[in-house]
Amino acid sequence: MGTRYENPALTVDPVWIDRGRILLVRRARPPFRGMWALPGGFVEQRETVEAAVVRELFEETGLRARPWKLVGVYSGPDRDPRKPTTTVAFLMRGRAGRPRGGDDAAEAEWVLLRRALPLAFDHQRIVHDAVRLLRSLRKRRSRGGPGGSPRSHGRSRRHGPSSGPR
Repeated sequence: MGTRYENPALTVDPVWIDRGRILLVRRARPPFRGMWALPGGFVEQRETVEAAVVRELFEETGLRARPWKLVGVYSGPDRDPRKPTTTVAFLMRGRAGRPRGGDDAAEAEWVLLRRALPLAFDHQRIVHDAVRLLRSLRKRRSRGGPGGSPRSHGRSRRHGPSSGPR
């Protein structure tokens, strides 16, 4: 018989920020019952992290969105009191609607970002990193860098060269 390895559990957390609000759930079960947290949960067998983050978001909030940017990978033996976990967190994009709590969530709500503390697990750190990433993306866009607005770079390509024979 082969060696049996004990590995950390793989989880996902969607971070959806819209108009100064963040989508959070109030935990219905331990650990951290009653506290606000990012929606999320465990990745199932034969499931990608991208599919899992979409599924978990829908199960806990009733909303659909797609992963847009990777916020980060968070790991450590003490992140979750149940067992060691590794989390992949994504910024999400979609049409913001009215959430409803489901599955592990007693309720789901859009909360003003500045009032979204304290959070369960290490979700404050994940939210902090997501906000920092969003600010950096906005700065790049306003300077016309990669991922910037089409207006800042598209004209010459759309209309061809401004001089030379046609």
